[in-house]
Parts: sequence; structure tokens; C-alpha cells
Amino acid sequence: MSDMAVRAKELRYAVDLTAAGELVEEHGVALDAPTEWSPEHLLLAALVRCSLKSLRYHAGRMNVAVGSASGRSRTLVTRRETDERYALVETDVELAVELEPEPTALAELLAAAERDCFVGSSLTAGPSYRWIVNGRAVGA
Repeated sequence: MSDMAVRAKELRYAVDLTAAGELVEEHGVALDAPTEWSPEHLLLAALVRCSLKSLRYHAGRMNVAVGSASGRSRTLVTRRETDERYALVETDVELAVELEPEPTALAELLAAAERDCFVGSSLTAGPSYRWIVNGRAVGA
């Protein structure tokens, strides 16, 4: 082993909120989100997209193709008992995906997808996942 420490990869993202309420990412692309969407809605959308992105990454490493993929997420925001602050205290994620071929190590693949979604892993109260793979409910 070398004397040099391995440096962690850094990923940086930026979003600007204009005075008109428009969300614009760092390359100038506007997010066409309805103004009725709350920050909580955007967080849930990010959780679903991040979970599916994580699944695609790990599936690709296993030579598994991800076909159709959709998801939904629900959360409860209320006062936490631990510190009396309002926060997401229960978050459920349901993801329906088509995998080809379906790997024998399916549980490991789904667990890796959950673990490596940085949005979900950033939440104090981690989300509960439900997976539907190739039309049937499976556990991670």
C-alpha cells in the first residue's frame, strides 16, 4: 500500500432560485417544476430519482439492464420526539423496475441501490423501501 491516502471522489451540484421563483441548475437549465410543488415534494422526487440512478449504476456493474423504472415516495413531516424539531420522520419509497437478466444476487443489488442513494442516506430517519422487480414484490 502506498503512503498516499486515497482521496474520495467529490461531486458538486448547484441550483439557483431566481427572484421569479424559477429553479436553475449550474449549466443554466431551468427546472420546470410547478410553483405549487413544495420543497418537500422536490426532496421526494430527488429521493426516487437518486434511488433509481443508484440501481442503474449497480445493475450496470453486474451486466444487468434496467428497462422500465418508475417510483413513488410518501413522507410524514411532524415534530421529532428527540429534539422537538419538525422533520421527515417516516418516508416510504416504492420502486417498480424491469431487470434483464434478473440477477441471482438480486437482494444484494437492491440493498446496494438503497445504500448508495446519497439522498436517502442523508436523511436522519432513513426511508423504507419496497421493490417490485419484473412484476413481483421482492425484499432488499
